[in-house]
Amino acid sequence: MQLIGKTAFITGAGRNIGEAVAKLLASEGANVVCVDIDKMTAEKVASDIKKAGGKAIALQVDVSDPNSVKDAISKTIDVFGNLNFVVNNVAISDNKSIFDLEPEEWDKIMRVTLKSQFLVSKYAATAMVANKWTGSFVNISSTSGHRGRNNATAYTTAKAGILNFSRSLAIQLAPHGIRVNSLSPNRIGSPVGKSEINPERGVINLLQRPGEPEEVAKVILFLLSEASSFIVAEDILVDGGSRAG
Repeated sequence: MQLIGKTAFITGAGRNIGEAVAKLLASEGANVVCVDIDKMTAEKVASDIKKAGGKAIALQVDVSDPNSVKDAISKTIDVFGNLNFVVNNVAISDNKSIFDLEPEEWDKIMRVTLKSQFLVSKYAATAMVANKWTGSFVNISSTSGHRGRNNATAYTTAKAGILNFSRSLAIQLAPHGIRVNSLSPNRIGSPVGKSEINPERGVINLLQRPGEPEEVAKVILFLLSEASSFIVAEDILVDGGSRAG
C-alpha cells in the first residue's frame, strides 16, 4: 500500500473517473476526501470505501465558490490532519458551437471546469506549503484541450487552459516539494457531466474501444505516487492512441 497516512482531495468523486480514483487511492491506504456537488453520490462512494476497509469522508462542495472550497480544505485537515494529494477532476461540457452557446453557459463551464482547478489548487497549496506537507497534484484536462471541435467551444477552451495552468502551477510549487502534472483522457466511461454510458457512443482510437475509468485511475495513482518522482509539469495522454491519427 503506497499511500498509507497520506490524504487525497478528489473533485467530481461521485462517479466515473473520480469514483474510480477515490476507490483505488483508498485501496492503497490513502485517506480520501470525496468531493462532489451531488451529496448522495459522494456519500455512496465514501460508504463503499469504508465498507471495503478504507478511510473516506464525503463533502458537498461548490468548487466554483471560493468560500465553499476553503471550507472543504479546512474540513479535510480537521478530519485527517494533513493534505498531500489533489485530483482536480470535475468538469461540465457545452457540446455547442459558438452560434448556439449562450454567454451564461460559457461562464458556468469556465467556473466549474477551469476556475475550480484554480481555487482547489490555491487553497490546497497554501495549506500544504504553510505546513510543509509535500505531495502531488493531477489536473484532469482532455484530448479536447489539444485540438478544436466543431461541437464544443467553452469546454475545449477550458481544457486547453488547464494544460498551461498545470505547467505554471508546477513551476511555482516544485520548490515546495509539490509536483504537478496533468492528464488528458478521451472517451472514458460516461460522457462528461452524465452518469449513464451510451453504448452507441463511437470511439476513434488505436484500441477500437472506449476507455474504462479504472484505466485512468491507475495512471493517476502512478502520478501521485513516488513511482513518478521525476515526472513534473507533464501532460499524460490516456486516450487509447486517439491523437496518433
